[in-house]
Amino acid sequence: MFERFTTGARAAVVQAQEVARDLGDARITPAHLVVAIASVGDPAATALAAHGADRAALLDRFDGDGLDPAALAALGIDLDAVRRRADTVFGAGALDRADRARRPAAAGRRATGHVPFTRDAKKTLEVALREAIRLGHKRIEAGHVLLAVVRLSDTDGYALLRRAGVDPAALAADVTARLAGTAAA
Repeated sequence: MFERFTTGARAAVVQAQEVARDLGDARITPAHLVVAIASVGDPAATALAAHGADRAALLDRFDGDGLDPAALAALGIDLDAVRRRADTVFGAGALDRADRARRPAAAGRRATGHVPFTRDAKKTLEVALREAIRLGHKRIEAGHVLLAVVRLSDTDGYALLRRAGVDPAALAADVTARLAGTAAA
């Protein structure tokens, strides 16, 4: 399947491995793919930035702690309220700083070697192929990967976009228009 990826899409997949390593994560998730897409010079990165989700903004909202707001709400815990209280007591971004501090990369021990993809990341890449086919494109671009993230609303990549304030439907429409523009070119 990777032979169908454009240079930008390949760069994003390689960059996702670097993002995971930099964050001290043992596996590549769809959220790593989103940050990686924002990191490459591609129309999909431009679309993310236009929606307020450039690399820096995404990394600021990256949540590798696995906290699931819906699951916590079922227990009567409002994650946003906890974050606000922690920010008030310990300063802005306290929970995110605490999470990064306990990761190996934050302690100067950068992960090395091959970083495998999670099942969700693999599914995202498969859905990217389906998105390319659906749009009548022969090659898979980073934008198709981003469309796959939007389509798979139960992954950490989709959650990252939401935390960054992105309207997934608006992003999908923007990315689709940009892909149509590159296919015509």
